[in-house]
Amino acid sequence: MAKTALVCGSYAFDSIMVFQDKFKNHILPDKIHMLNVSFLVPTMRKEFGGCGGNIAYNLHLLGANVLPMATVGEDFAPYMSWMKSNGINTAHIKTIKGAYTGQAFITTDMDDNQITAFHPGAMDASQQNKVTDAGAVDIGIVSPDGRTGMIEHAQQFTDGKIAFIFDPGQGLPMFSGAELTVFIKQATYLAMNDYESQMLQDKTGLDLATIASMVEALIITKGSEGSEIHTNGEIIRIKAVSVGIAKDPTGCGDAYRAGLMYGLMQGLDWKTTGQLASLLGAIKVTHLGTQNHKFDLAEIKKLYIENYAASLFSLT
Repeated sequence: MAKTALVCGSYAFDSIMVFQDKFKNHILPDKIHMLNVSFLVPTMRKEFGGCGGNIAYNLHLLGANVLPMATVGEDFAPYMSWMKSNGINTAHIKTIKGAYTGQAFITTDMDDNQITAFHPGAMDASQQNKVTDAGAVDIGIVSPDGRTGMIEHAQQFTDGKIAFIFDPGQGLPMFSGAELTVFIKQATYLAMNDYESQMLQDKTGLDLATIASMVEALIITKGSEGSEIHTNGEIIRIKAVSVGIAKDPTGCGDAYRAGLMYGLMQGLDWKTTGQLASLLGAIKVTHLGTQNHKFDLAEIKKLYIENYAASLFSLT
């Protein structure tokens, strides 16, 4: 019987703009206490995003039975249409009256520096959704979302004895060291990037080896340097792969996490799971936006053989 994944996390509209110059040329260092600047951005892309939305999208492309769970605003209609046109389950997408869907306004300059303003909007009501609302699920993920929702969903997965990945991402600063330690104790798996792993150590006072010993696997992504999976006292190193010209890293980590969840759902070993996750991240990087790439399981099997000289024939 096919397994079901519950993805708890944010849905957001990403407004992405490029400033055709460098921020440093327009900011006076001795005047930052009274900053008043404006950047002309000739083009803008509005993309469907959010960590939960991106993870669910990639899992769906793999053919997994995935249930996204999120709170969204009254402006969500275009995103909802996108989900339905792609056949993604919308049963646990709850609209909050009087609220906007999460909004990210991202401006990048010619040095790849970014200035981002984020409005959480309906995300702050994410606790209104309950893990138990989804019925029987086999695996879950708590990805960046409203603070209270992340706390309650982790507890609900724990109470239901459902294995889950804790993926704090950019939400990590919202929590104290003590709260993060509770998340680690509750989680079955922990996924983060290299910067977040250092921040987690600093806030909790726990070193990497100790954190890894508290979960079945600690997964740390390192961009072009690949990723590491700490499990059973060993470190499995996964190399980064390239499947085309890199265009946009946004959402790469979410695609990677979808690969992790799929590997766990399929009962794959950690090396294979990490390599599958890395491959999904590489595919995403070759496209602008977080949900503009397409693939199916047959293509993934082919690319896996090409990049790892091994077969994924057992995937269904």
